[in-house]
Amino acid sequence: MAATALAGTAAPALAAARQPMTPEARGTETGAQDARVADPIVVHLRDASSGEIDVFRGTRQIRLRDPELAARLVRASR
Repeated sequence: MAATALAGTAAPALAAARQPMTPEARGTETGAQDARVADPIVVHLRDASSGEIDVFRGTRQIRLRDPELAARLVRASR
């Protein structure tokens, strides 16, 4: 499922994330650089049970595991 298809319903789930991304999941960009980039962000929930999520931004792909966020995305998509 792509976050763009759920823009209205997934936004609250994404905004409610309690844990910040780990440095490994963030890659090498700093927060200041991220704030200036206006690239669309697409979230692909690969495996809801394990919480495996791919985040696509521009030409970058970041894979992270967040079972709590995955569960919120599933609930938001219903």
